[in-house]
Amino acid sequence: MAISQELLDILVCPKCKGPLYLNAAGDGLICDHCRLIFEIRDEIPVMLIDEAKPLED
Repeated sequence: MAISQELLDILVCPKCKGPLYLNAAGDGLICDHCRLIFEIRDEIPVMLIDEAKPLED
């Protein structure tokens, strides 16, 4: 089960407060401005800056 669109509409990047979008695999939320990906574990986004991974090009 993927994250609902309703939840995606209200989530923002905890670092820059910018928009997030779901990656192609559906297992992370991407912030293009910060170049970070926030992992989704057990259908729950982990929105901690320290847990985010740098986005690979």
